[in-house]
Order: sequence, then structure tokens, then C-alpha cells
Amino acid sequence: MSSFDLNKIVRPNVLAMEPYSCARDEFEGEAAVFLDANENSLGSLAGEGYNRYPDPRQTQLRIKVAKIKGVKPEQVFFGNGSDEPIDLLYRAFCRPTIDRAIINPPTYGMYKVQAAINETPVDEVLLTPNFQLQTDKILAAVKPETKLIFVCSPNNPSGNLMKRADIVRLIESFNGIVVVDEAYIDFAETESFTKLIDRYPNLVVLQTFSKAWGMAALRCGMAFAQKAVIDVLLKIKYPYNINILTQETVFKALDREAEKNAMVKEILANRAELIRRLNACKCVECTYPTNANFVLAKVTDAPAIYRYLVSRGIIVRSRHNVALCTNGLRITVGKAGEDDTLINALNEFGKTLQNS
Repeated sequence: MSSFDLNKIVRPNVLAMEPYSCARDEFEGEAAVFLDANENSLGSLAGEGYNRYPDPRQTQLRIKVAKIKGVKPEQVFFGNGSDEPIDLLYRAFCRPTIDRAIINPPTYGMYKVQAAINETPVDEVLLTPNFQLQTDKILAAVKPETKLIFVCSPNNPSGNLMKRADIVRLIESFNGIVVVDEAYIDFAETESFTKLIDRYPNLVVLQTFSKAWGMAALRCGMAFAQKAVIDVLLKIKYPYNINILTQETVFKALDREAEKNAMVKEILANRAELIRRLNACKCVECTYPTNANFVLAKVTDAPAIYRYLVSRGIIVRSRHNVALCTNGLRITVGKAGEDDTLINALNEFGKTLQNS
């Protein structure tokens, strides 16, 4: 079992620092007159209430999300997309140029980008050819300076779930933080790792409102962990990192969970049909199993097909130059008409090959 000790892996300067205390942090309860934050007391040209700073801890939103997710409010953190908690995890636990992280390509590219920004060396352990974790090799790659292991499940760009037992083994064997990124979990028929938060003090789970909830423009990501880890993230985040428009809009949208579930059901039906039609295209060699709202397709010539689709105004994501994804195109499940346009273009491309 992991002998995880949070105080041993938090950067010493973060452990010792006094967090910035913003005006709204310094009192609890209700108030009628606010003269503490140097706001414009006359109002706002943008509308009623926008002259005031938002709740820095997103209290009401945390309570509401916690109830939906089956966790405690103090186990919830909101970030500007999932990228903010990824960045904060590096800043909290990795001393620049000294401490290390492990990622498992092919995977979400921001783990490596944020590592570079924070001057954190990264050790890479490739997934297997069928995009599963090589758990023994990951644990063998752990060094005394390794503080973070990132696991994306469902994975991006392959779309598959990682084996649950493999992730649990990492959590139980590693003395640092295991980050399980579940951005696409709503499209998968599996239980979220948020259910294990109380059991494992070194587990952080990332989710987002960008995918299933359809609120990508609002930039609201979530991190779930035990209170001690969440408190570290709250200590080093920017004071008002989630603006009031995002807080209010997400709060209202949470009342429409049934509609979100209906959208997910429709996307899953469209995904099954898209996979069937992709596999019938002559320029598609195969599609990989997916638990997300996208499909990774192996095609005959990804660079050429990508350019052809762009010329037709159809944008997919080429993963051709990504490890284990040669000739791979990542295709988001679209609306029925959009998928029709894509399939027609792929079939036309196939005809150009036959005629050349």
C-alpha cells in the first residue's frame, strides 16, 4: 500500500506560504453594505451586480456539484477549464527542474505542456498497442523525485477506458499524486473514480463541464480530492478564478441534468452509427473502441485525407504524428447532418483514389 504523506510532497515554499486573503475571504455570513474591495459602488455598465467580485470559493456551486457527484463540498475545486487544476498540481507539488511527472502517451497534450511551463521533467511510458497502461513499467519509472502520475480515462485521443484495476494499483503503490482525468466519463458506462476519493488521499479526479454538459465556452473544470489536497489548490489559485457569469450559468444548468443525460444518450446513438459508417468507408482501415464522444479512426493516408477534408470545410483532428496513432484521425461525434457531410466527403476521397 502507498505510504502517502501530503506534507512530504507539497513544495516547501507552498507549504510555508501565507495565501493571499481577498476581501470576500475575511468574513462569513450575510452583509448589506460592501466597502471592503474597492469596487465601483455606483454599479456596472454590464448589468446589475457585475460591479462586485464573485465568490472566490464558489460556495453555492460547490455545494450543488457535491450533491450531484456524491462527494463533500470541501472535496470540490473549480478551475478555468481542467487546464487550471493541471497547472496548479504542478505548481503545488513539483519543484522546478527537480521533481518529475509521468505521462502515458498517447494522451492529453496539456500534461506535457504544463510540465514544460513549470519546468517539470516528464518521464513517458507508452501505452500498449491497444491503448492500455503498462503498469509495471510505470511503477518501474517512478523515481524519488516523481510527484505526479497522469492517467486519462477515457483516454484522449484513443477514447478507451483504462482498466480500473491498473489505475487502482497505481494509486495504492505510488507515494505521490495519481491524477485520473475523466473529462469524457459521462459517455462511458463505468463508475467514476470520485467514488474512491474518501479511500485514497493521493487520488485527484478531474472532470469538466465542457463535454457532456455542453458548456465549453464557459471554461469550468472540476477537481475532486480529499480536503487536504483541495486546500492546497485553493491556497495557490488566483483569488477570483471563476467569474460570476460562469458560476451563475453553471449553477442554473445543473438543474437540467435530465436534459444533459438525454444529450448523452443521443450522442451515444450517433456515435454507434458514425462508427458503422466509418468502417464502411474504403479509406478507413479501422476504428478503435471508444468510451468518449469521439472516434479514433485509422485511415489509409491521414495527411492527405485531413487536407481533403479541410478543403471541403470539414475539420477533424489529425493524430498522425502522435505515438501509436499513425494515420489516425480523431473525429468528434457530430449532429446527423454533420456526420452525413463527413461520410460523403470520405467516400468522395475514396473515389478519387480509385480514379487516379
